[in-house]
Amino acid sequence: MALTGRTALLAALGSLPVGVWGPGWTGILAVNAPLALACACDFALAAPVRRLGLTRSGDTTARLGDSADVSLTVTNPSRRPLRAHLRDAWPPSSWQPGTETEASRHRLTVPPGERRRITTRLRPSRRGDHHADRVTIRSYGPLGLFSRQGAHQVPWTLRVLPPFTSRKHLPSKLARLRELDGRTSVLTRGEGTEFDSLREYVPGDDTRSIDWRATARHSTVAVRTWRPERDRHILLVLDTGRTSAGRVDDAPRLDASMDAALLLAALASRAGDRVDLLAYDRRVRALVQGRTARDVLPSLVNAMATLEPELVETNARGLTAATLRTAPRRSLIVLMTTLDTAPVEEGLLPVLPQLTQRHTILVASVADPHIARMAASRGDADAVYAAAAAAQSQTERHRTAEQLRRHGVTVVDATPDELAPALADAYLALKAAGRL
Repeated sequence: MALTGRTALLAALGSLPVGVWGPGWTGILAVNAPLALACACDFALAAPVRRLGLTRSGDTTARLGDSADVSLTVTNPSRRPLRAHLRDAWPPSSWQPGTETEASRHRLTVPPGERRRITTRLRPSRRGDHHADRVTIRSYGPLGLFSRQGAHQVPWTLRVLPPFTSRKHLPSKLARLRELDGRTSVLTRGEGTEFDSLREYVPGDDTRSIDWRATARHSTVAVRTWRPERDRHILLVLDTGRTSAGRVDDAPRLDASMDAALLLAALASRAGDRVDLLAYDRRVRALVQGRTARDVLPSLVNAMATLEPELVETNARGLTAATLRTAPRRSLIVLMTTLDTAPVEEGLLPVLPQLTQRHTILVASVADPHIARMAASRGDADAVYAAAAAAQSQTERHRTAEQLRRHGVTVVDATPDELAPALADAYLALKAAGRL
């Protein structure tokens, strides 16, 4: 039984000992006896909490930044009307800061034998699985003097997916893909290794594309057109080790890498390529294989939803072995990792030849825009020292990228906002060059 401040005072007055007699007590008891009786009746008329039936329904998934509605149906099987305050508890990350108190508390009235539905609107601030906590109900009597309180466990899980903010770049990248694929009339053509068709020569075409045998059979000059190869295998490898936990623009590097990987997966699946995903640090954290073009993006989003950076050093040899097992045939390996000098020189470079001798390797890394701002700062001694430190960091990063390029690796180093379109452009450039 829970008491409010008002009912606590009334209860104190109503609980004076009835068996004590003396001067002055008769008047007090004459006043408090009806009050005590009213409180007792109010408590007795409050609907019981434990017998209530509670079920959930509503959204099971939502993108980070969007809202989700989870409904709770309360059934009152008793003969007393339910007048209640209800709190639907969820983890703190299920709400935007400062909104939990208003969003999680509800007032409801349920007549005897009936049911009512209330809806809790969640707006999660983190990815992953959010599990409902207990539902606490405080049932009041008709006078509101006393209440019954109890809690129910009503399980529900809301999976919060990556926001995929880079999808705004997809239309422009698909337009470029159509140009490479020959479906758009342009003066330049995409190179590739698959013969597509013959067409009439137009000024600006490469003369090396002229098909002289076909020209001899026709009255016009015919040129060969090519299209990028299809059905290539692309493996997206997410490094989930400690370096992916570094925050850039108030978000982990891993989140920017996942966003870029989703844009590339959407583009590659439209191009007819097969896309798989491997997330690794010291063991496999996620693996998506063998999905169709229609199912690959939902599968990747669902697998990425629960990924979190692990505060351990990535095992480069284990990552290489897992990559080779996942991609036994020639593939494009897109490794989303850091360009910090120590992890690359001590971990990646020694095992890189095992990957480059069989696969085409593309390394994508998230750059910190704060470093660029520091490098451009001037004005006082502190700003100059900060600029010198930022310039040194940029030089080391460029040197590490150059080391990878000397091993035949394509390197994309960009800020979180620019990484996804830059990675998509690198993929299209490889496809246009016939390297896939």
